Amino acid sequence: MTGPLTPNPRKTTGVRPLGPIDIAALRAAVLAIPEAVWDRENAAKPNRFAALDATRHIVFRFIDDPCDWRGSHDRLAWAYWRTLLAPVLAQAVRDYGYVRGVFPRVMLARMPSGGVIHPHVDANPAAKWPHKIHVPLLTNDQVICHFGGADHRFAEGDAVEVDNLGPHWVRNEGSAPRIHLIFEYYDPDQPEPDWLAPLLRAGAAQ
Repeated sequence: MTGPLTPNPRKTTGVRPLGPIDIAALRAAVLAIPEAVWDRENAAKPNRFAALDATRHIVFRFIDDPCDWRGSHDRLAWAYWRTLLAPVLAQAVRDYGYVRGVFPRVMLARMPSGGVIHPHVDANPAAKWPHKIHVPLLTNDQVICHFGGADHRFAEGDAVEVDNLGPHWVRNEGSAPRIHLIFEYYDPDQPEPDWLAPLLRAGAAQ
């Protein structure tokens, strides 16, 4: 591998509003998820990072390799949730204009009242290329999301792309949980970075 792992120049370096979308059907279904399902899915999740603290996740799609965003797979929950998720995903990314856009990671993130996501950056190479997008499904005005060097309060149903490569964190100082749909999105027709092939060769040689 040679040179720095330069991020995708199409990614935002702050927060990019993507506009309001219709979350009604998805939101209703998510709010009806039993606690036992949250517990079971969270116990089996592949994204286990200390920075996430008590935030629970239901993961629908995930990458095969932390170095390569191009390979991803459906998890068991995707088959059941796909019809509800697909319209929301499509609305959120409509302005990108990608002909064959791909969603390598798709998940729900539920932060409890008083919860935190500690300051961190998304450090694995596979995070450097796709757009990172949040769609708040349940929130309150005491949820503070820090991205791009500033604090934000994202409204329910307003999709936003966020900078996941700079330091970011979240605090829920309200009395209710916060639930976001979080996903990645990229253009498979965009030329790949010159650092990807050497990185994968180096990994294969280890």
